[in-house]
Amino acid sequence: MTKRTFKGKTILVTAGPTHEPIDPVRFIGNHSTGKMGYALAESFAIRGARVQLVSGPVNLEAKHPQIHVTAVTTAEQMYEAVKSMAATADILVFAAAVADYRPKVVADKKIKKSGNELTIDLVKNVDIAAALGKAKKETQFSVGFALETNNESENAREKLQKKNLDMIVLNSLNDPGAGFKHDTNKITIIEKDTVTAFDLKHKSEVAEDIVNLIWERVNA
Repeated sequence: MTKRTFKGKTILVTAGPTHEPIDPVRFIGNHSTGKMGYALAESFAIRGARVQLVSGPVNLEAKHPQIHVTAVTTAEQMYEAVKSMAATADILVFAAAVADYRPKVVADKKIKKSGNELTIDLVKNVDIAAALGKAKKETQFSVGFALETNNESENAREKLQKKNLDMIVLNSLNDPGAGFKHDTNKITIIEKDTVTAFDLKHKSEVAEDIVNLIWERVNA
């Protein structure tokens, strides 16, 4: 059996949440821990790849020497970092849970309680995977993630096409033990003409499944 190595390849991975500031104290975010993205980065690095890991705010540390971490906070910062590195990547893996919207205006001082309601105007962030998908080279392979709560397969297939991805990793919050805040995950990998489903596993094992399938597609 051929050793499934990524030696000589550069992999760009995004991981974790983004925090979109409201004021110096508060932000809009989500429950992503970054565990899935970090597990993927480790799996690629162990197989010889040079990994560029662009990480939102997490309580994790990348230990492999082949992983270079660029720490960011906001979606805009993540987009700028990814955009600057994308051209040199052989494989792009968009595992971060990027906030879809950010406050239109960020207060420079803590917003004090006043009245029973507070209205915050939001503006849309750049869809990083979609933006990079438009500029993707024929030689590049890109992977997205879809965390869904309803119409899972339909929504994932729509993202696969719209974002010009080669595959998308679907997980549902309806599956016990999957999604945010868990050490386990249950995924289905959707490609244009193929669907591959996996059982609930530890995220390190899930990362191995994803990386194995990427290797098979890249080396087909």
